[in-house]
Amino acid sequence: MRSAWKGSVPGRTGVRTGALVGTAVLLAGSLAACSDGKGPTKAAPPSGTPGTPAATGTPAPTTHPFTGGRTGLRNPVLAVKIENTRPAMPQSGVSAADIVYVEQVEGGETRLMAVYSSKLPKRVGPVRSARISDLHLLPQFGRPAFAFSGVQSKMKKYIRRAPVYDISQENAGAAYFRAGPKPIPYNLYADPRNLLKQAPKAAAPRDVGFRFGPAPAGGKATRSFTAKWPAATMGFTWSAKQKRWLASYGGRPDSAAEGGVLGGATIVVQYAKTTRSKFHDFLGSYTPLIHTTGTGRATVLRDGKAYDAKWSRPADDKGTTFTTADGKPMTFARGQVWVVLVNEGKPRIP
Repeated sequence: MRSAWKGSVPGRTGVRTGALVGTAVLLAGSLAACSDGKGPTKAAPPSGTPGTPAATGTPAPTTHPFTGGRTGLRNPVLAVKIENTRPAMPQSGVSAADIVYVEQVEGGETRLMAVYSSKLPKRVGPVRSARISDLHLLPQFGRPAFAFSGVQSKMKKYIRRAPVYDISQENAGAAYFRAGPKPIPYNLYADPRNLLKQAPKAAAPRDVGFRFGPAPAGGKATRSFTAKWPAATMGFTWSAKQKRWLASYGGRPDSAAEGGVLGGATIVVQYAKTTRSKFHDFLGSYTPLIHTTGTGRATVLRDGKAYDAKWSRPADDKGTTFTTADGKPMTFARGQVWVVLVNEGKPRIP
């Protein structure tokens, strides 16, 4: 599979360079960058060009491409890296995100990338550092604003070349603040509105492949599902009363700082090959590279059922489409979507 990125590719330890070209690390240059009914809806792409807010005076999409809702259709896209380990909990602002990605990081732990557009919380955090897998996920959003608290020195040049507005703590320090009793680094938060002031041309929402509508036929009645990584587990339990899946971390409810329990209307467990990248932390643990282009299998949780599905994403700057086992569009329930990225195969430290 040919990547949308052009230029030289940083190699991975223990992986042949030739195998890396299609899905590996970001490269030089930048990319230019549904509703009620009886069938799936396809969100109309927002007006304007990628990297700029939708122009006024032109028709807006009828539903938000991230949630299937009807609010914030022209709002810019903001992605924030958020810690996802016990010392950081409860996290702030995650319940307001349109999309929540769960990614494996060093040591088999996980980190969140929360994507906002339809609405903004008062604060988000604890904000933590970026990873190379983020730079493969973000191009599908055009040129979004990207908030994080740091990055490995070897990765800085890839951040600079990526199709994002870098509003990290280094570049947008006034939007960040420390609060609460948690020790550093678990007490860094940011004001999303102030973050977006630093990226006035952040991309408007666009089609990332999601389809919203009534549940497809089939599916297996499911009360709960547990996703596993080498050093972490997250569970999702169906709440018929709240009509969403309630999250747990390590067997305990994953509470939100604002109250209640985190979770989404749709949980996508996406199985993706996970290998070593060329990067590692100060302890020498390699940073995983999650291969989110290509094809693979998924389990989609919605309305108290689990559906076997397939995912497909042709390039970094394209969205991911999901289909049922018989090849029909896999529709999501309207509301927050979690994309839980787990290794295709046994959980392992790359």
